[in-house]
Amino acid sequence: MLIGFVCVVLFRDALGWLRMPSHSAPRLAADVLVRVAAAFGAYFFIVQVIEKRHAEELAWRKALPHTAAGVAAGVVLIGSVIGALWLGGAYVVTGTGSDVQWLRPLLVYGVGTAIIEEVIFRGVLFRLIDEAWGVWPALGISALFFGGVHIGNQNATLWTSFAIAVEAGVLLGVVYHVTRSLWACIGLHMVWNFLAGTVFGSPVSGMAPEASWLVAQFPGPVWLTGGAFGIEGSVLTVLLSLLLSGALLAAGAKYRLKGNTR
Repeated sequence: MLIGFVCVVLFRDALGWLRMPSHSAPRLAADVLVRVAAAFGAYFFIVQVIEKRHAEELAWRKALPHTAAGVAAGVVLIGSVIGALWLGGAYVVTGTGSDVQWLRPLLVYGVGTAIIEEVIFRGVLFRLIDEAWGVWPALGISALFFGGVHIGNQNATLWTSFAIAVEAGVLLGVVYHVTRSLWACIGLHMVWNFLAGTVFGSPVSGMAPEASWLVAQFPGPVWLTGGAFGIEGSVLTVLLSLLLSGALLAAGAKYRLKGNTR
């Protein structure tokens, strides 16, 4: 529980800079780079100095292929959610944005948020609980904390916090459990935020995008569309994320039964 509390505090501190405006692209890039470097630096200190081991979960040789795999999974998941909503008449494109700023959301809400949250919640919280008590307590506790830190977001409710805990907290924990790679988690998380907000025009965790490529409306019941919180508050997203989590767990179990090692 102490580890979880520390993670929540660090997460809240990180949110402070994520919401701060930046006046130029170079400054924004430098700002994100410094904080990402600090997150990686702190993690490598914990692993190499305190735990005295090599951080295989962040091995640089895995960065490109595992991040790409996570991105691919995120594209399929978010694309499936939006596609299903569109087929059901609950996602209607009304135009395209002419003033989309691609760099800021990609760096801040994509790269920056994904790296910091994954280092904290999967790299520290999930991993240490998994090593101490096993995967199921790790999934439950880390997902609970991940959903809990979003309760203070704009338009958040108990349901949306539960939804994020299940769809993102559980799914990203499963991704780490199966791959033992933070890069895969970072890739999925990054493209989730970027696609949902900047491309498809949905609020992300209750925060409306500054601008989006597709300008869209989400007619339909809140339980289906997620309402003002965004598609992360949709029952559909929860179900599809659970389906993907189950498929990954089954694939991982089958892989291990064949005698393969990571």
